[in-house]
Amino acid sequence: QVQLVESGGDMVQPGNSLRLSCAASGRTLNGYATAWFRQAPGKEREFVAGYSRNGGYTYYGDSVKGRFTISRDNGKTMVYLQMNSLKPEDTAVYYCAAGRGVITSSIMNHRQYDFWGQGTQVTVSS
Repeated sequence: QVQLVESGGDMVQPGNSLRLSCAASGRTLNGYATAWFRQAPGKEREFVAGYSRNGGYTYYGDSVKGRFTISRDNGKTMVYLQMNSLKPEDTAVYYCAAGRGVITSSIMNHRQYDFWGQGTQVTVSS
């Protein structure tokens, strides 16, 4: 079992930056695909960024490429999402997720993930 807890959400103005953190407990994330998803009211859960199971590859949703960066610590218990040049359309609840059986072709599919955090709210507004 993996427990995930997100933090770092806030209300910021457009163009500003935020860094989200996801802390894993119960075991390390070694061997798990890990990802950030987001969900705005009335919308589907959207893939934001993720690591492959071996940690060797990163993937980004089209809407955040070039602005967001996913990273993790060497101890494989923390995953971060650096968000720059934030836009109002980035407003959503952001979730951290982990899955042991996620294959590369399904990394953007939220249904493939086994463990989820409770989410952290990001609001971008002037």
